[in-house]
Amino acid sequence: MLRTHTCGELRLDHVNQEVTLAGWVQRVRNKGGLIWVDLRDRYGLTQLIFEEGSSEKSLLDKAAQLGREFVVSATGTVIERTAKNEKMATGLIEIKVSKLEVLNAAKVPPFIIEDETDGGDELRMKYRYLDLRRGVVREKLQLRHRMMQETRKYMDAQDFIEVETPVLIKSTPEGARDFVVPSRTNPGEFYALPQSPQTFKQLLMVSGFDRYFQIVKCFRDEDLRADRQPEFTQIDCEMAFVTQEDILNTFEGLIKHLFSSVKGIDLGHVDHMTFADAMKYYGNDKPDIRFDMKFVELNELAKGKDFAIFDNAELVVGICAKGAAGYTRKQIDELTEWVKRPQIGAKGMIYLRYNADGSLKSSVDKFYSPEDLQAWADAFGAEPGDLMLVLSGDANMARKQLSELRLKMGEELGLRDRNTYKPLWVLDFPLLEWDEETKRFHAMHHPFTSPKAEDIPLLETDPGAVRANAYDLVINGVEVGGGSIRIHDRATQQLMFTHLGFSDEEAQKQFGFLMEAFEYGAPPHGGIAFGFDRICAIFGGSDSIRDYIAFPKNNSGRDVMIDSPSTIAQEQLEELSIRVSLEQR
Repeated sequence: MLRTHTCGELRLDHVNQEVTLAGWVQRVRNKGGLIWVDLRDRYGLTQLIFEEGSSEKSLLDKAAQLGREFVVSATGTVIERTAKNEKMATGLIEIKVSKLEVLNAAKVPPFIIEDETDGGDELRMKYRYLDLRRGVVREKLQLRHRMMQETRKYMDAQDFIEVETPVLIKSTPEGARDFVVPSRTNPGEFYALPQSPQTFKQLLMVSGFDRYFQIVKCFRDEDLRADRQPEFTQIDCEMAFVTQEDILNTFEGLIKHLFSSVKGIDLGHVDHMTFADAMKYYGNDKPDIRFDMKFVELNELAKGKDFAIFDNAELVVGICAKGAAGYTRKQIDELTEWVKRPQIGAKGMIYLRYNADGSLKSSVDKFYSPEDLQAWADAFGAEPGDLMLVLSGDANMARKQLSELRLKMGEELGLRDRNTYKPLWVLDFPLLEWDEETKRFHAMHHPFTSPKAEDIPLLETDPGAVRANAYDLVINGVEVGGGSIRIHDRATQQLMFTHLGFSDEEAQKQFGFLMEAFEYGAPPHGGIAFGFDRICAIFGGSDSIRDYIAFPKNNSGRDVMIDSPSTIAQEQLEELSIRVSLEQR
């Protein structure tokens, strides 16, 4: 070994010991006859000291030649620091160096490799291997490692077996776009990279592996944002001979275990909410329940008063922001402009202020009497000091717009504390959703989700009303996992494909292998998949998953460090029977 200790472990107990450290030069402070060097590795930082008189001149000269990010080995004696740094784990000691070896010199890095850096996102992405040296990034990957180990520990204790499923699979028409891989040995045919191991984990249930999990890479060719990457990691799970409640209890246990073991937090009770209630009271199927501010519908109180905006609306709905009556007219006008932005799309906003003296002031006073406004306030459960904000229009759109406004008010009022965690199970999703573009129903989750038995007759008369045995786990307004009880017999699966617009031939071509497997004794089964990168970001208090992935892509899906995707040689294209025009290249 080129070192006896790491740069994070030496303490006062080691004083007078001779040690050898190896790492990267963080910074050099040269005071002429006295030089300090901060040496860094992934375990921490240790200060080296070179003194004139006590160090050979050649050693002092060598130290003076060091630059940032030089890789060095230093041997010396641990001494107690005169000027101690209580903020550093090694801040009570330093190394009086007797031998210094430069293992590799370094160019000046393109940005400062410290927690507070001068490098922008794109620059740090291009030199990701340097960005990974920064403590704040390293800690995020260490958190990811810990989360992965604790997941495996919990799943093993619950008798799950980890099974790897194929990466080169068959392309399917449902869901997001596939990444496809041409087959050289089968010209004109393609593999797809898996969006999830869905059919394979169901086949494992048919095989008798009644508890499966996998920490697995998945791929989706979709537009990117802060919480999406073209390749991402799932905790993928499936169980046989279980009900929905069994799955909720098992994986609620996993999340509680992760919070307890990694963050030392007892999550306590996890609420359940139906999809219908989530949409009615929060306008969102992944509500942030760290704060209340539920929707209140005002149709009966607001319509029929000659205020055309409300009279012509399908829905009049609002929220009560507790303690926000002090908002100035300017602040309210800014909120109004905010909801009118194209991203939100509201036509306007009505407010009702419940003043501290008990009086009510609104932007529609000329249409509504004080008694009318008091009835509004009573419906909201408002008290003096509260501010009520009301939107109207098409019911679905108004709820969606109010959901965004609710989240904004929660942020402005400090109600979305990153150190508070409120998990929620959202249940009873619709089985199908209508797609205006294709003019047909699509599976809201995937075509293998089981409908509720009592709703199956509605497939013929009212498909949009059929509820699924589906569930999502939401934490602080972020969906971190989703799953369902699966269809496990051929007849029901065939019926589902029919209602999704598959012909018998298409269903057989795409999923015949699965339906045939169901005829050989498939047990009742269900499962869930967690977005592992998202859970890591929530645990780390971040909005973006990117820093929890060692080598992520940018928002255009590019790896700017290795310049990928890129063109390939004409000979490779010909081998794969792919023709690319000069314009495309």
